[in-house]
Amino acid sequence: MDTIASLFSFITTPVSWVIVQFHSLYGAIFGPDSGWAWGLSIVSLVVLIRICLIPLFVKQIKATRGMQALQPKMKAIQERYKNDKQRQSEEMMKLYKETGTNPLSSCLPILAQSPFFFALYHVLSAIANGQTIGVINQSLLESARQAHIFGAPLAAKFTDSAEKAASLGASITDVRIVTAVMIVMMSLSQFYTQRQLMQKNVDLSVKTPFMQQQKMLMYIFPLIFAVMGINFPVGVLVYWLTTNVWTMGQQMYVINQNPTPGSKAQDQYLTRLLKHVSTHGDVKGRGKKKIVAVIVAKGPDRNDNERKFITALTKQGLAAQADGSVIKSAEATADADAASGGAAKRQQPKRQTKSQRQTPPKPSSKK
Repeated sequence: MDTIASLFSFITTPVSWVIVQFHSLYGAIFGPDSGWAWGLSIVSLVVLIRICLIPLFVKQIKATRGMQALQPKMKAIQERYKNDKQRQSEEMMKLYKETGTNPLSSCLPILAQSPFFFALYHVLSAIANGQTIGVINQSLLESARQAHIFGAPLAAKFTDSAEKAASLGASITDVRIVTAVMIVMMSLSQFYTQRQLMQKNVDLSVKTPFMQQQKMLMYIFPLIFAVMGINFPVGVLVYWLTTNVWTMGQQMYVINQNPTPGSKAQDQYLTRLLKHVSTHGDVKGRGKKKIVAVIVAKGPDRNDNERKFITALTKQGLAAQADGSVIKSAEATADADAASGGAAKRQQPKRQTKSQRQTPPKPSSKK
């Protein structure tokens, strides 16, 4: 671990500096030696990092959707060149180049967080060992070692011995209970985030090996976190639990506002959008208009959810436009005219009674 930590030592000082700045703010409120001051400093570090990573998250979403859209073509290439792995790889790279898709883009947020994660781990390990690091001097070191979160020291780990826990001013029982609860919460949040993605934001009309891989990751990642978590200090568990909760909330927002085409989330979104149009008579909001415009531009290539949305609009006498707005359709206008003004233009002949129909018309007199 020392070798890995040394690789990220260039960022240890900036990370420790950010934590100290937040600690000076929260320390003035909760007290400099409190677990709240140090714990919230780590939470704030996560929030700051994740805000900076929002552009990468947007790239990740686009890359994931691009990969999902390419799955049928990739499967066709694999079947066509199943006996020629080199040609298969060449055709895959050609496909990525033509579509501007980068498979590694989906890993960018995790890769970008790695230096901060290892730097924080190194900082907390130094605190546990009573060593100053970065901008954390001796006085801050003593303050951090006294900080407890729900009875567990910031630098304590599940695997620590009773003597190590006692040296940090805590009992091994408190340390293991707190770390176990945090590890479970961390794993569950990871599982729920992946499950939410698989159940709501995947195009269910396309069955590919990619979906099977995602299902496997849904179970594998939480297990990896659970196994690795027993070696994480409490401060690192706070960091990772916070970033998991942030990811879960961020993904929930994206799924609700900009779902993957063909997914269950898109069906739910278009149902809400249809209700919105029915209430207001038009599409309100730039984001909603953009989604409607994309659906209109697809034409016959629309998926089932999008066709159902357009059909529902038509039944209400509305038509989606290329700019994302919605107007009354020509058919609806014609029907309205026929029901009002059109009736005055074309009057039906007056209906005759039975006696009138049976009575022959009188011959006209000639002069």
